[in-house]
Amino acid sequence: MSILVTGAAGFIGSHVCQYLLKRGESVIGIDNLNDYYDVNLKLSRLKKLENNNFTFIKVDISEKEAIDGIFKQYKIEKVVNLAAQAGVRYSIENPWSYLNSNLTGFLSIIEACRHNQVKHLVYASSSSVYGANTKLPFSVDDNVDHPLSLYAATKKSNELIAHSYSNLYKLPTTGLRFFTVYGPWGRPDMALFLFTKNILAGKTIKVFNYGNHTRDFTFIDDIVEGIIRVLDNTPTEQPNYDFSHATPAESAAPYRLYNIGNNNPVKLMDYIKAIENALNIKAKMELLPLQPGDVPDTQADVDKLITDVAFKPETSVQEGINQFIDWYLQYYHV
Repeated sequence: MSILVTGAAGFIGSHVCQYLLKRGESVIGIDNLNDYYDVNLKLSRLKKLENNNFTFIKVDISEKEAIDGIFKQYKIEKVVNLAAQAGVRYSIENPWSYLNSNLTGFLSIIEACRHNQVKHLVYASSSSVYGANTKLPFSVDDNVDHPLSLYAATKKSNELIAHSYSNLYKLPTTGLRFFTVYGPWGRPDMALFLFTKNILAGKTIKVFNYGNHTRDFTFIDDIVEGIIRVLDNTPTEQPNYDFSHATPAESAAPYRLYNIGNNNPVKLMDYIKAIENALNIKAKMELLPLQPGDVPDTQADVDKLITDVAFKPETSVQEGINQFIDWYLQYYHV
């Protein structure tokens, strides 16, 4: 039996594949290797995964017939769906790519899970679904009906589609709302990567919301540990579930939602200071207003994650940034 990981050449996906391979799993990795950012970085991640237990297939998850063929060819037991068009800001520039990957692609995967008796589908949601919510920390029990970007709306849509399939077909599904993931092999479009690159080049970094953001920065190793623990904890039906007190987090169906975040928000300026400390270089900054689609603050309530899988992310920002900087300097031969 195999575990399918979509987005296997991506930041989170490649780390998940590596973890599964280390514990002896047979992993089928798929990715479309698009050029949203440097394809060479994706290929380098795949190079690290070369293993007799790893099979890579270049395919887009929106290609239904190809996906159906993969599920028929390999005995897929569980699925970790991490393939998606990422980024809040890019969703304002190129909305159609989000519909293709995050909605059509997600439907393609969950349909294949349904027709092939997959035991558990774990999929990436996002802290962005909390949108205009102001109550901190963000809880999976909170209403999330006010997304501030199309990206957030597609992730909320994934949660709703998953619930319908869990209800109709008893397909166990678990959605994971990730909070600002960072670390080695990270995406070049994310703040840590951009800040590091520009600081090293002596260029000015753009600091939005005048540096007053707080973010629940979550280290990649903690994200992966959370994913694996949840993957191993298949949700079951709850026939006595009380719908008069229903929340978005669970249901009578075999369906769950969890936050995976550090539960310790850090101001953007302090995050930048941690980068400066690791590089021993002072950053030049241009302070700018809040960007459309961004939220001022995030913080994850991880009580349900602790209760159900006995895990809480705890890597400090300075420790995580140090590991990223070490990787960056080595990978780019700085």
